[in-house]
Amino acid sequence: MCVLLYVVVATTYKMSAASESTEVGTKAKVERYISALYEQVDFSGSELLAYDVFHKAVEGYLNLQQAGMLNAENQIISVCDFNQSSVLNRFWVIDLNSKKILFNTYVAHGQATGEDCASAFSNRVNSHQSSIGFYVTKEAYIGEHGVSLRLDGVDKGYNDAALKRDIVVHGADYVSDKFICENNRLGRSWGCPAVPADKAEDIVNTIKGGTCLFIYYPEQKYFSKSVWLKKNSFLPELLLSDEMVPKRPESKQHRTIQYVRNGVVDSTVQISTK
Repeated sequence: MCVLLYVVVATTYKMSAASESTEVGTKAKVERYISALYEQVDFSGSELLAYDVFHKAVEGYLNLQQAGMLNAENQIISVCDFNQSSVLNRFWVIDLNSKKILFNTYVAHGQATGEDCASAFSNRVNSHQSSIGFYVTKEAYIGEHGVSLRLDGVDKGYNDAALKRDIVVHGADYVSDKFICENNRLGRSWGCPAVPADKAEDIVNTIKGGTCLFIYYPEQKYFSKSVWLKKNSFLPELLLSDEMVPKRPESKQHRTIQYVRNGVVDSTVQISTK
């Protein structure tokens, strides 16, 4: 009986250790994949998207893709970094296939989310606040603000009321240099990620029809709750194999970038120079 108990315990321990080892190895492959992808994106001519924001956006994108929720033929991801001032170009549309920035421009947050900087978020109807998390873009339509794009929030409890709240991508005159010069901040929406009016149609037509949009804010509770940021929730082993890791260009020099928040170094990342 004692021998049998020992065998059971030993087997369970080995299985647990093997599972833990596999998880660590898979995590390392994910890190290597996203890091290599980040190095290849051409940020010249645009603001540099912070690596931590890019990492979370891509991890969620890959999980959504593997779950069959995105258009597999359109490898585009859009990112709003609401940890940045509204006077900055804090909206990126990235083609992960060509590794190019298609758009980098202003984006508004909700009236009740903050003044220049965002700080409060909600999933409630009539809150006039932005909602963080991952969205899948739907169809384009002509609305009150011209060409607009419906968004389906896929983070339960954080943005899944987006369709009911009519949270859409649309153009607005208050998303402009002129408004910033007159008010020292960007204009604000009723919760929609509004973009410059003269760029709205091009942006909508580029990202419509099943692409991923990620509205980022460093809320730790959200990071721990979002199923799309659970480590490797849906990531396929094929993607994580050595053959699928993007190849880093051989002859590149590197420089270190430090991201500073309120006078304190928030994070450091090494990127390649072109």
